[in-house]
Amino acid sequence: MVYSASLNVRSTKNRDMIDITGDVAEVVGSSGIADGLVLVFTTHTTTGLYINEHEGGLVDDVESVLSKLVPPRAGYRHDRVDDNAAGHIQSILMSPSLVIPVEGGRPVLGTWQALFLAERDGPRSRTVKIKVMGE
Repeated sequence: MVYSASLNVRSTKNRDMIDITGDVAEVVGSSGIADGLVLVFTTHTTTGLYINEHEGGLVDDVESVLSKLVPPRAGYRHDRVDDNAAGHIQSILMSPSLVIPVEGGRPVLGTWQALFLAERDGPRSRTVKIKVMGE
């Protein structure tokens, strides 16, 4: 069985880390699938997905590292088009998708693991596609 859903996520800042763990868990719960996999996919080239701890200092550290690795307005050719090349490049360092096991009708995550949508060119309304597969 396959169950599909979409999340609409609104970022509030140009660079934003949005915890979508509860939203994904809700979709999995609504799917009726007890055992399988959930695929989470962002449909945008200036967003990424990652799994890590939701602790304020760590979220700030991730933001800081991304900005140091790929600083905004550093002479990127794409900035002549949209002035968002850093957002595109930073999103490449993450992933557009995550696959998470589902057991007992819930995503299997470690004690401190949370799912994040990393906005790199906001604020915007974003779409996250979710597919729950299993039985």
